[in-house]
Amino acid sequence: MTIGFAHAELIAVLVAVTGDEPRVMTIRSGDALPSGPFEMGHRTLQSGLREWVQEQTEHPVGYLEQLYTFADRDRNNDIPGGRTISISYLGLVNEQSGAGRPGWHGWYEYFPWEDHRQGRPVVLDEIIARLKSWADADPARRGHRHRRADFTFGLDGGGWNEDLALQRYELLYEAGLVAEAGCAGEANLGRAMFADHRRILATGIARLRAKIKYRPVVFELMPESFTLLRLQRTIEALAGLTLHKQNFRRLIEQQELVEETGGTESETGGRPAKLFRFRHTVLEERALAGTKLPLSRN
Repeated sequence: MTIGFAHAELIAVLVAVTGDEPRVMTIRSGDALPSGPFEMGHRTLQSGLREWVQEQTEHPVGYLEQLYTFADRDRNNDIPGGRTISISYLGLVNEQSGAGRPGWHGWYEYFPWEDHRQGRPVVLDEIIARLKSWADADPARRGHRHRRADFTFGLDGGGWNEDLALQRYELLYEAGLVAEAGCAGEANLGRAMFADHRRILATGIARLRAKIKYRPVVFELMPESFTLLRLQRTIEALAGLTLHKQNFRRLIEQQELVEETGGTESETGGRPAKLFRFRHTVLEERALAGTKLPLSRN
């Protein structure tokens, strides 16, 4: 047995929605996620992560939940003879102007194929063509590879599933179509990140996209009062899909997630819109299962 050591790292996927765009807090000019080693002086994993985020970005952090532990061999070759175990957390914050020195970047800089709000992304044509070439290059596994591409990218009538963001990135990595896999030049798809930080970001996106359908965690990204249009656009930004306006509002009302504040807000090109807030019972029970925030595709 080879004797070595494991290095524990804490890493944060901190998400905000600003101007109808989902954004992630980064360091190193967008090349990495906030992170740092778990040290003996840290009281808990989460408190250690908060300290690193504060030190690196000076931006306040609210809601956090543990995301995933990454411990694959050879994830980071910076530690000869050692192994890096990354404990990641997903956090939801409101981007604050002038707060600290974080570098905010849009999700879809890193995953341009994931944003379908304006229709099917053009980059998918290139992706599908390259995936088919990759699948055909191995006759023994051709069928399996084609089925995986069909499933993850919604081909052959399967339909696009926004929750498969991680599986799509991992397939592109396996096919050698992203920089992190060692490809170079024009074959690169999306903006690369340090080590496997883009994979960790994809994990956070997939988790959040799935979670907004059954827990009202989206309220962490909203101001205290908001219009239903603002709520809808925030969810659309996260899902990368457009929603049917009337169906969305009807489902929100049926779930009794929000209540009127009595105030209004002027919206471009229309009459003043009512302001809402999340009901106190929703805020108190947000850790309980059963409260749904449904996505209704257009």
